[in-house]
Amino acid sequence: MNEKREYTVDLSVVVPCYNEEATLLIFYHEISKIFASLEESGIISTGEFIFVDDGSSDSSLPIMQNLAEQDSRVHYIALSRNFGKEAAMLAGLERAIGKYVVTMDADLQDPPALIPQMLAVVASGSFDCAGTRRVTRKGEPPIRSFFARRFYRIITGLSNIEVVDGARDFRLMNRAYVDSVISLRERNRFSKGIFPWVGFKTKWFEYENVNRVAGETKWSFWKLFMYSLDGIIAFSSKPLSLASILGIVLFLLSVVAIIFVAIRRIIFGDPVAGWASTIVIILFCSGIQLLSIGILGQYLAKTYTEVKQRPHYIVREEK
Repeated sequence: MNEKREYTVDLSVVVPCYNEEATLLIFYHEISKIFASLEESGIISTGEFIFVDDGSSDSSLPIMQNLAEQDSRVHYIALSRNFGKEAAMLAGLERAIGKYVVTMDADLQDPPALIPQMLAVVASGSFDCAGTRRVTRKGEPPIRSFFARRFYRIITGLSNIEVVDGARDFRLMNRAYVDSVISLRERNRFSKGIFPWVGFKTKWFEYENVNRVAGETKWSFWKLFMYSLDGIIAFSSKPLSLASILGIVLFLLSVVAIIFVAIRRIIFGDPVAGWASTIVIILFCSGIQLLSIGILGQYLAKTYTEVKQRPHYIVREEK
């Protein structure tokens, strides 16, 4: 990655993108209006837009390049392949040099109109970060909304951090907050957990769910499920304790079963055991064993990734 520019700006907007050709120009025009109003009112004097192309296969990068040629405030980072939103967001945060930094998506599900209010709160010094959360999930499939709500409850219960239900990656942070987030160098990044883990004071802004302005979401149910597992593993070791507890419980049950069988044999003689119950017990115990091994494997896999110390992303081109 190239060295940062020597000057600073008042406000940086970091936008990770993956196949967002249908939304980029719309987003650019909307965010430009917000910047114009902030500049006219004297709230900011300089700003920058940092678009991070996360290995898009459509025309997202050419659009970013054209915007950068037309507007000196626009900068882009083209990653060598798709490294995932977390890596793209980190790349943008490391590149941003603003006194205040906004992270948001290009699909306009994050309302740009909230930025002036968020900036006012953080600039006042009362808070270090202005976060956003959806209070409704109107427009989402019911099954997806159900599991999303369960996830927030589970991770809050398992970890020592509070992941706010409906929290978005759309937030405005001061420089101290941004530097703290960047300082965490873990490879298995889960921003919804990293943001509350670093602490500081956060003011929450609530809004109703907004549908994408164009295009389709890149997050399938399976991707969201795997992402939630990453979050739980990254911020809690309680699943390991759960595996141990299951082992202890099954051991105690087996002791009770042995005593029961022994007493039954003494009193009633050799009992006739059915093969069905035996098979069920074997399958149950085997399932618990595989579950425990799977939990251990997940933590081992994450440790293996961390030990390799590979870079979070590789930049192919930037401006």
